[in-house]
Amino acid sequence: MTATGVRAHARIVARPDGRGGTALPVLDGEGPLALRRTRAAGGEARVLVVGAMSGPLGGDRLALTASVAEGARLHVGSAAATIALPGQTKAEARYDVRLDVADDAELRWLPEQLISAGGSDLYVTTHAELTAGARLVLREEQVLGRSGEEPGRLTSRLTVRIAGRTVLDQELACGPGAPGGWDGPAVLAGQRAVGQLVVVRPEFAQEPVRAQALGECAALIPLAGPAALLSAVAPDALRLRRLLDEALARFD
Repeated sequence: MTATGVRAHARIVARPDGRGGTALPVLDGEGPLALRRTRAAGGEARVLVVGAMSGPLGGDRLALTASVAEGARLHVGSAAATIALPGQTKAEARYDVRLDVADDAELRWLPEQLISAGGSDLYVTTHAELTAGARLVLREEQVLGRSGEEPGRLTSRLTVRIAGRTVLDQELACGPGAPGGWDGPAVLAGQRAVGQLVVVRPEFAQEPVRAQALGECAALIPLAGPAALLSAVAPDALRLRRLLDEALARFD
């Protein structure tokens, strides 16, 4: 920890264990990012990210990397929602996630919601780098403010690359100081929760997902690669999760 915030980097490496399962030779958490292995399901290793301290706070610099080697399967969740809070400094906090998935490997990245509390300022990036034969399910959920609270400023960038080709690169800024229109009808339309679900599967190359609206608040979009994006907005975190779970059930 420094006078301007916490510096922490958590790392996960998943590899086949040679017995039909997945080993975790690297499971290393720091600061507020504690990592816990939980009971495996079939050949899939499971990890929970546990908040060991409050954060991210203003000025914090947090990073989490996960690498899934060929033939391995990894499921990563979190024990509770992450809450971005104001800190002693007015500096922006950063939370950077890097995901690497090899051929014939699968990553299910399913953390709980990120809540932007009043007075906070957080820039979060998620960058997923996949080879042509990799599989990914990635969920991202953001909630603007706690109950009855105005949100802080939250900027998020989500990038997905497959075989060296960018198939998704989007950024959304919300809250005080964000570019005008973020809460207008073309973006959140007054809703307080926004989420994405990215699904990458090699078979989508032969059978692409069909674009469609899923009710009034969600849309399924094929990406320029073996991937699909579900984007949704909702009044609260519970209804957002319900929308994303219903969409994921379609794939599973």
